[in-house]
Amino acid sequence: MGTMTGLDVFDTTVHRSNAWLRDIMDELGWEDRHKAYLALRATLHALRDRLLPDESVELAAQLPMLLRGLYYEGWRPSKTPNKKRHKEEFLASILRYFETDPGVDPEEVARAIFRVLSKRISSGEIQNVKHLFPAELRELWSEPVEQHA
Repeated sequence: MGTMTGLDVFDTTVHRSNAWLRDIMDELGWEDRHKAYLALRATLHALRDRLLPDESVELAAQLPMLLRGLYYEGWRPSKTPNKKRHKEEFLASILRYFETDPGVDPEEVARAIFRVLSKRISSGEIQNVKHLFPAELRELWSEPVEQHA
């Protein structure tokens, strides 16, 4: 039986990346894989642009190879970290990816992506990233208690 791409390393990253997208779709209750991809892309870019370059590279190292390429797409390390570190600005940067989809709540997207990151990336790396964020952004990583009832 052949492989999808002919290279195990590529097949593995496609499989892992699709698993991430399934997790995002489950978290958000979405059926649309492209919309889940946009949610991941928007949130990863907003996150990446608010980290120091070294920390950004450490986070990217834990992503599947295909998602690592997505993460680095358009990155300008000399322009990071972005000094706009308020929650509203972070969420606005996510919302820009959904300008034609007014039903998308950027805070719900950010929380869902952060839940997936927390599930799939080492807790030590997540703690490092959270530590670098101001409190109002850090709280996006935690779930309101009433949602766990």
